[in-house]
Amino acid sequence: MNDSSWGAPPHTGSQAGYWGPTAQGPVQGAAPAGPAYDAPEAQQTRPMPTVPDVPAYGGDQDDDRGAARLSGPLFRDETPQAQTYDTPQVQPHGAVPQNPEPMPDAPQPAPPPQKKSAGRDLGAAIGVGVGLGVVIIASLFVVKAVFVGVVAVAVVVGLWELTSRLQERKGIKAPLVPLALGGAAMVVAGYVRDAEGAWVAMALTALAVLVWRMTEPPEGYLRDVTAGVFAAFYVPFLATFVALMLTADDGAWRVLTFLLLTVVSDTGAYAVGWRFGKHKLAPRISPGKTREGLLGAVTFAMVAGALCMQFLIDDGSWWQGLILGLAVAASATLGDLGESMIKRDLGIKDMGTLLPGHGGIMDRLDSLLPTAPVVWLLLVLFVGSG
Repeated sequence: MNDSSWGAPPHTGSQAGYWGPTAQGPVQGAAPAGPAYDAPEAQQTRPMPTVPDVPAYGGDQDDDRGAARLSGPLFRDETPQAQTYDTPQVQPHGAVPQNPEPMPDAPQPAPPPQKKSAGRDLGAAIGVGVGLGVVIIASLFVVKAVFVGVVAVAVVVGLWELTSRLQERKGIKAPLVPLALGGAAMVVAGYVRDAEGAWVAMALTALAVLVWRMTEPPEGYLRDVTAGVFAAFYVPFLATFVALMLTADDGAWRVLTFLLLTVVSDTGAYAVGWRFGKHKLAPRISPGKTREGLLGAVTFAMVAGALCMQFLIDDGSWWQGLILGLAVAASATLGDLGESMIKRDLGIKDMGTLLPGHGGIMDRLDSLLPTAPVVWLLLVLFVGSG
């Protein structure tokens, strides 16, 4: 046993190992039976300290005085931590903590409702739309040839956007030069030589695409010329039917009816779908389109069609306008979905950035192009080609 474990100093007598007198004399290594009376400097034996129930943080830490320590955590699920002496761990009764944590069950304020967003800059979109409308109407009713030129420019820009995206995203090199020249010629031929001239220009454009691509290596030839012929049909050939409508005596009003019905259909689909749309129309193609929006497009287009056929088209009738409006709503929606499918395959949102708030030219032609032959055909059936 350590001689200092109870706090008594060692004896300094002359006999080695002498711990104090006993009745039998000194005994080596024996524990004293009582206090050493012959040692005046001996101290009184101290009682064994009791182990506190709660570990003491602070106080006398002198190991020589035998201060007791806890060798483990008080509870089984506690992790031993380094003992600190300058920060109290127990708050006094009734004390308020400095940084109280929020109650876990405290109700959190509900987030403010977010307004629906159109996803585009509506101010820029409206401004660009009004500007384009002024240019189209002015050229349409002043000089028809100027309007044909506007259509030809739109076709060339649309071809440039489409071929550029095909090359960037898929590596498809549809030849732009024969497409642009043939596309502009197609629109002019449709206005000058009617449908026969449009078909001849289409055939020559496809042949020019095949020949132009031969100047490059044969790898990817079939892919490139197929894309070129598709682009020639999709953009300039469908746009040729606008020029065919313009050749009639009331051609300007026919074109205006075609434009108004398409715009009204798109506007009705957007307005009704944005406000009431809940059921997706084609979520894998265009998640923003809803069945309610399609119903709005049909309703708006049929009303506008009845008014246009009754007041704008010679010999037209309101019931013909209802049929025309229904057909326009269907073709415009399919055209929009068709270009959405192309853009999803290419992995892009817009075909271009030329028109602020709208995207590119092709993003405005998507519903107009497939609607043009539908309107031309129905007008010919209802009131003739006159």
